[in-house]
Amino acid sequence: MRRSSTETKAVILAAARERFAADGYDRATIRSIASDADIDPAMVMRYYGNKERLFAAAAEFDLELPNLTAVPRDRIGPALVAHFLDRWERDETLLILLRAGVTNTAAADRMRSIFATQLGPVAAKAGNDPAEAPMRAGLAASQILGMALCRFVLAFPPLVAMTGQEIIDWLGPTIQRYLTGPVPQVAAAPTDTAL
Repeated sequence: MRRSSTETKAVILAAARERFAADGYDRATIRSIASDADIDPAMVMRYYGNKERLFAAAAEFDLELPNLTAVPRDRIGPALVAHFLDRWERDETLLILLRAGVTNTAAADRMRSIFATQLGPVAAKAGNDPAEAPMRAGLAASQILGMALCRFVLAFPPLVAMTGQEIIDWLGPTIQRYLTGPVPQVAAAPTDTAL
């Protein structure tokens, strides 16, 4: 059966996602991905050029952040945690990025770009000062990605055993504080006046 170019590219991307998820970026090879897709490695190179571009295509990811304008401002944190739990559990692409981003610069760059461009605007709308949005989005991402790493990649038993609602109850207030809470006042370092 001959496939169209669109079908061939879809098969290659599906195989690449599986292989990157299983082996990580560094250990996955064009040859292994081609074998998984039951296609000649030259076809992978024809459509994607090299492993880095194939990874970028396989790691194309939309966080599908919900429109939070109808969510009460004091419930944005729990709403985001619920959304991310659903997103992690139904699509392994972000997990591929997370696994690869720990050891690969291109994957880490991709992850930073996704969160900055997609979570940043949410933080800007939720916060008081748009200039604080990058910092607030970064703090929120640290908790969301940390939970994903510990629950889905490292499989820490207590976190794996938690229900979705328990995760929302624990993590929601932290995300809420990062997005809408006051900026902590940093105390000046004490000066030693004794001679």
